[in-house]
Amino acid sequence: MQQYQHYFDENKKLWNQRTVVHKDSSFYDVPSFLQGKTSLTEIELRELGDVSGKKILHLQCHFGMDSLSLARIGADVTGVDLSDTAIEEAQKLNDQLSLNAKFICCNVYDLKERLDEKFDMVFTSYGVIGWLPDLNKWSDIISHFLKPGGFFYMAEFHPVVWMLDEDFKEIKYYYHNQETIVIDSQGTYTDRDANIHAKEYSWNHSISEVLNALLAQKLQLEFFNEYSYSPYPCFTNVVQGSDGNWRVLGLEDKIPMVYSLKASKVQ
Repeated sequence: MQQYQHYFDENKKLWNQRTVVHKDSSFYDVPSFLQGKTSLTEIELRELGDVSGKKILHLQCHFGMDSLSLARIGADVTGVDLSDTAIEEAQKLNDQLSLNAKFICCNVYDLKERLDEKFDMVFTSYGVIGWLPDLNKWSDIISHFLKPGGFFYMAEFHPVVWMLDEDFKEIKYYYHNQETIVIDSQGTYTDRDANIHAKEYSWNHSISEVLNALLAQKLQLEFFNEYSYSPYPCFTNVVQGSDGNWRVLGLEDKIPMVYSLKASKVQ
């Protein structure tokens, strides 16, 4: 991973800046969260089932709202994120809510050096794997931390979304992982005018790359679902439907926007 260290360092700086804006945004709506509102979407709530008593490892947890939402419904959660600012904020929220979630600040790829536990479930969601260049190393981490009989669950934005330009007008990027995508980032998805100016480094991952990385670890695919909407208005040029979800204007229900999957570690 040494060849990617500069990219990781710059992305960490970017997410530290973003976290400062995100924690006070209406997008994340922390006041409602503190009053009891879950941050999990209906997709995860439906597909995860009962997590009470489950030991969960949450990879790339940002500032912990989903981790803490899982803890609220009875899970024993450990959240991991690259951003130290995000982890500090997650710990603050945990203390405010008197929960017992644990948080670790480190690169996902370095987690074996920081954590020596096994989990019933590994969880990750929305806008996460694009920050990781190597999914085979990622899936090895997932398998390593799963107990036999445990499972991995992911809800993620569909790679078709990442092929298109910011306004969803034309195909701009490769569907497959063929390049490091370098973008001069301005603002953030919660506030396009925020005073954030930085380069970001990311990688597109096809569905086959994701599935084959997991299958190579002998994880057994339980389901794979695709959705034509986003639960979040984190893209430009989207409109809200009567179901409360968001779709690309002019492409409503014509392209997939989210997928989810569950893969189990055979006992």
